[in-house]
Amino acid sequence: MKKILIIALSTVIISSCTKEQDFAPTPKPQASEELKIASTMGIKLQSPFVTSEVAMNVKSETAGTVTIKILDIGNRVVSKETVNVIVGDNILKVYTSALPPSAYRIGFYDLNNNMLGITDFNKIN
Repeated sequence: MKKILIIALSTVIISSCTKEQDFAPTPKPQASEELKIASTMGIKLQSPFVTSEVAMNVKSETAGTVTIKILDIGNRVVSKETVNVIVGDNILKVYTSALPPSAYRIGFYDLNNNMLGITDFNKIN
């Protein structure tokens, strides 16, 4: 009985000293076929025709902060948001329900307001 108790106690002590991983590493988001960008940097929408939301891939050569801007037909900023991106694909959602139906451009810019990528879309009902 003493041997079983010693073995059980040793197993508990050894297993409590081993390092457990709390979280599995987060996999890098994979761009679906319709969101793949061949170059090292750019922006691509899942569809050029948008109702209330659309998936978007912002591909960046560097990690950091970028600004996503939506521009109207007169090239005026109607919406903007600052986001942090990683190197490579960054899959984001664009919500457009507040925009009236029209043609728009969406682009992303670095902290110095240099355009890194731009594409067009049409907001439909």
